[in-house]
Amino acid sequence: MSAQSASAKKIGLIGLGSMGFGMAASLARAGHAVTGFDVNADAVARFAAEHGAGAASPAEAATEADIIVVVVVNAAQTRTVLFGENGAATAAKPGAVIIASATMSPDDAKALARDAEALGLLYLDAPISGGAQRAAEGALTILASGSPETFAAARPALDAMAAKLYELGDQTGVGAAFKMVNQLLAGVHIAAACEAITFAKRFDLDIAKVYEVITASAGNSWMFENRIPHVLDGDYSPRSAIDIFVKDLGIVADMSRATKFPTPMAGAGLQLFLMSAAAGMGRDDDASVARLFAQIAGLELPGAKD
Repeated sequence: MSAQSASAKKIGLIGLGSMGFGMAASLARAGHAVTGFDVNADAVARFAAEHGAGAASPAEAATEADIIVVVVVNAAQTRTVLFGENGAATAAKPGAVIIASATMSPDDAKALARDAEALGLLYLDAPISGGAQRAAEGALTILASGSPETFAAARPALDAMAAKLYELGDQTGVGAAFKMVNQLLAGVHIAAACEAITFAKRFDLDIAKVYEVITASAGNSWMFENRIPHVLDGDYSPRSAIDIFVKDLGIVADMSRATKFPTPMAGAGLQLFLMSAAAGMGRDDDASVARLFAQIAGLELPGAKD
């Protein structure tokens, strides 16, 4: 038996969306036997045809799995796929490890870990960063916390999915807290980038040239460089949706209020994402904040004529 086959694991992955599909494909390329589940039957069929096997429920995906990777939107969905009807945790074998990658509050991560551990399972608090392309390349950044035993059990999957793995201690919830710091910055930077590019449009500047200049200047940010091309192309098909940052900056606001720590920049960003969602753009790309500014100011961005 080869070294790769000797270390191969049976993995159930729940959530074959833009991130989860790439993560599942990376796991399969690394030699693991991957069974995928998603509420979208087409995604399951595609994964089964290209990379592994499909399942009809989270429980089926988790049956006999050594590792269960959960890549859904939030804590509520994580709880449902783990502990709800036909949930993965109820079907998992004792000692299996759950890698939970949804963005959620530290308190939610701790509660999920307690319930998993009560069933004899290991739980790794492991939010992710990097986007769909890096997920498909097995090059994510994973911000993880959990016991040494849990890290050891999860290692084969983590190695296949991540270019950078940060081991942030043995307390569940620490990984979630780190991710919320990242999401605070990401949301504010997206909102600021969208404000800046429509501010440029107000002065009738060539916004493609503005993009060229700013990406070579001190005002640049990763989000400006990544998101503003969506505005220039007039393409708001969702790579990451407005509703994601309504959720994530909402979690930041909850944490801020609970600890009496002011987060005024995040609060302003949250209101811009909420306004974009209220304007009907919740499921569109998060660069749609630029469209909100354009609507308020009576400006026309590329692709505005439908």
